[in-house]
Amino acid sequence: MVLSVGVLGVGHFGRFHALKLASAVPRARLSGVFDADPARGAAVAAEVGAPAMESAEALIAASDALVVAAPTRFHAELAGAAIKAGRHVLVEKPVAATLAEADALIALAWDRKVVLQVGHLERFSAALQLLCGTGPGAGGGVLREWIGRPLYLEAVRIAPFRPRSLDISVVLDLMIHDLDLMLVLVESELEAVDAVGAPVMSAHTDIANARLRFANGAAATITASRVSLRMERKLRVFGTRGYLNADFLARSLHLVRRDAGEALPAMPEFGIETHSWQDHDSLEAELRAFVASCLDGAPVVVDGAAGRRALEAGLRVLDSIAASRAKAEASGLFGPD
Repeated sequence: MVLSVGVLGVGHFGRFHALKLASAVPRARLSGVFDADPARGAAVAAEVGAPAMESAEALIAASDALVVAAPTRFHAELAGAAIKAGRHVLVEKPVAATLAEADALIALAWDRKVVLQVGHLERFSAALQLLCGTGPGAGGGVLREWIGRPLYLEAVRIAPFRPRSLDISVVLDLMIHDLDLMLVLVESELEAVDAVGAPVMSAHTDIANARLRFANGAAATITASRVSLRMERKLRVFGTRGYLNADFLARSLHLVRRDAGEALPAMPEFGIETHSWQDHDSLEAELRAFVASCLDGAPVVVDGAAGRRALEAGLRVLDSIAASRAKAEASGLFGPD
């Protein structure tokens, strides 16, 4: 059986979805593309050898499933239309612009008995599959085996400025990856959020720092920026039995724990180990998992509920940033801008 998949929105990331579906995803066929910019749609259609549809409705009618990669403000409308037509949907993150929209999509997918997957691509990365056991063939991961229950976590995700995804803040653009990661690693309800941030190159927050506290006592700090001079992606986790430091760009992982690895003179009974991983195509893995869920009934790795949790965390960070900014302005420390 072959799943015909259309791509709604072929901007920067939607184009990559179309390229993968056209050539690299077994049991999938690219049924066509649609973009609000007809010239953009025609250009990508010519590149992938699929038709450029004149409307979203026409593409939905010609497809078994849809990838929604349009700007976030259109997610609820486009994904909702596809689900109402009985089509499976992979919607890019964040799942929607509001929790009400997310809830409506989740309820609609449940009612129509179709797959709703959210495009949290990091869940399919080789690094996260190693640590957490997420994605196809998940086996539980090794993080808890290595360092026990996470107590304190720190993530940094910064990148140079690029004039795209500026319709949303850096929180829902980049930080949401690490918010989702923290929720997966800690496995506890998010209890409190304290955050600061500011717009720099766009009308939305471009740099942000969030401090999270969970119901089980764990805490996390996340920094995200899309206005930095270099790229950096790192994760540190302190657990009940050890410490882990991962550099995702260097594909290296350093692990400090008791009675293992090379001895550390300054830390009696503790040793250090160095690990690495082989990267794979995360987008291809994500799309393969989507096809397996649609055709075989395989569990959805990142379902609507997971997407909603990440969105809720992101919106709480944005609310805290707004409150922090209002407090600073009221104190006279800063002007409105």
